[in-house]
Amino acid sequence: MVHLSGFADEIAADLDLQIEVLQSEGLRHLELRAVWGKNVLDLSPEERTKAKRRLDDAGIGVSAIGSPIGKVAVDAPWKDHLTRFRVALQMAEHFEAPYIRLFSFYPASSGGAPGAPGPTHRDEVIRRLIEMVTIAKGRPVRLLHENEKGIYGEGTEACLDIVRSVPGMGLIFDPANFIQVGVKPAEAWPILRDHVVYFHIKDARMADGGVVPAGEGDGAIPEILRDATSARGFDGFLSLEPHLKVAGERSGFSGPDLFKKAVQALKRILKDLDVAFD
Repeated sequence: MVHLSGFADEIAADLDLQIEVLQSEGLRHLELRAVWGKNVLDLSPEERTKAKRRLDDAGIGVSAIGSPIGKVAVDAPWKDHLTRFRVALQMAEHFEAPYIRLFSFYPASSGGAPGAPGPTHRDEVIRRLIEMVTIAKGRPVRLLHENEKGIYGEGTEACLDIVRSVPGMGLIFDPANFIQVGVKPAEAWPILRDHVVYFHIKDARMADGGVVPAGEGDGAIPEILRDATSARGFDGFLSLEPHLKVAGERSGFSGPDLFKKAVQALKRILKDLDVAFD
């Protein structure tokens, strides 16, 4: 059985509306990136307590902290970013999230924006990732790297380099993000599948990078999920990140109706594959 989750801030900023839509689709988890218009790492102690209580009351768990850690230039002040990472760890423990999503840094002097990644900053990327994994050691959370356009680990070989070089790091597999850098997910999957712990369900067209519901693009999502579940026994989280209305560099948005459409598209795929889900 796989477990459905999603970036509920794509539904709305209001937590109550997020919960309402999740419950209407039978989702029992969310990936916490933002609520009430604030990034999860910026929530006050009172806000995080309120959010946790509301989620507990609704019977909704947090599958991962969808943090922005590593989504800055690799020459950005490390001490400041490391402080932010420690907040992410606190949030994961507070919300009882088993994972923290993070990234592998934009090129030096990019100003924290997508650029042309290359090997020149590889060693510093690996050093920083190892330091974060070391800090997290012994805590009830695992760090997961998401392939994202413009960072070091945007492509297949760099993602493989990261998990081979950073003991304990797992991978999030995002088909649409691979498509948007010219990588065919069906070709990346056999190379990375042994290291994939978590999925972001987002599909896109290879022709123009446009984001579409799962199964309507070139992400090979049905084929990849068939192999992951049937052949490899994957029983983790499939986290919806639809981006059906707005697909920005920092976050995306779908709205309640399009988010529901994205959930229903994924459910159809899983039913066709005869894969149980909750």
